[in-house]
Amino acid sequence: MKRFFAILKKEFRQIRRDPLSLGLLVFVPAMLLSLYGYALSFDVKHIRIAVLDDDQTPESRSLQDSLFQNPYFDRIATITSPREGAGLLDHGRVRAVLAIPRGYARSLARGEAVNLQVLVDASDANTATTTIGYFDALSDRINRRVRFAALTHAGVTPALQGVVLEPRIWFNPELSSAKFLVPGLIGLLLMLSAVVATSLSIVREKERETMEQIMVSPIRPRELILGKLLPYVLICLVTMSMVLLLGYFLFGVTIRGSFLLLGLTTLLFLFAALGMGVLISTVTRTQQMAFQVAVLASMLPAIILSGFIFPIQNMPVAIQGITYLIIPRYFVEAIRGIILKNASFIDIWPQLLGLLILGLLFNLLATGRTRKTA
Repeated sequence: MKRFFAILKKEFRQIRRDPLSLGLLVFVPAMLLSLYGYALSFDVKHIRIAVLDDDQTPESRSLQDSLFQNPYFDRIATITSPREGAGLLDHGRVRAVLAIPRGYARSLARGEAVNLQVLVDASDANTATTTIGYFDALSDRINRRVRFAALTHAGVTPALQGVVLEPRIWFNPELSSAKFLVPGLIGLLLMLSAVVATSLSIVREKERETMEQIMVSPIRPRELILGKLLPYVLICLVTMSMVLLLGYFLFGVTIRGSFLLLGLTTLLFLFAALGMGVLISTVTRTQQMAFQVAVLASMLPAIILSGFIFPIQNMPVAIQGITYLIIPRYFVEAIRGIILKNASFIDIWPQLLGLLILGLLFNLLATGRTRKTA
């Protein structure tokens, strides 16, 4: 224990002498959470629309009112020719052009089909798909209204209502992107901080040529690793607390589940992430190389392969297999369950087991590579 506490004390002194690194570990994740929380959003709103109304009737104006009385569409221009609409699309001023043909009201009155043309800029496939979905919903609503009016005009009481969808949204009733993204951002930011900090910690000893002194001392590899890791565990826990508080005050993300289970999940995650950082430090010789390897090994997989943004089940089977080696995969799923769904230990034990296995793997590999040689 004396040897362990000696390393622990030395590491705290090292952190205190480098306030810039401490600030980066604690405050940069909080700043990035605020930035990403506001910047990243899956909500498709305020789609810029131009309208070509060749009918100029009360019915066509009613259609436009239905379209623009919501936050999803913004009227940018009212055009007079298809060529003008094509020019707006070419220059990116609008995302879609709605063309209402001449005779729209007359065809509706006769019960005939009306073809509304919608030109959609699909350079952004996600926005284009959502835009088409909004227009489909609009056309369905108009069709129901027209059928109702036709039956009423014919003296028939429309008693049959058909299927009426009554959605009840659980866990995220406001459909807020922030409540989905913030838990994932916690995993991304903690992963980056933990891996980069620990990898630089040991490589710094190599560059300053103090590692040889440590190696010839009675300190054992596991004591060295534990002494190096514990300060960063405490720092990451402080960072986690700050991020959760910011998530609550800025985005209304409340923790529905157990704080004890959240703490256990975070500790297992840090156990695996810090072990990965130590392993990286054992295979690199300079802080520059350690930083580059740590960022590539932590940030990119955390964004692409963890389920933070892209659903894992939509990936090819081979890529899904690779995700089982990605630490944030387990943490993101577990923390979303705890924060949003009040998940219990029974619900997330596979994720906790995955974190434990990866933590043991990385720490054993790191301990094996930490040789007591000069």
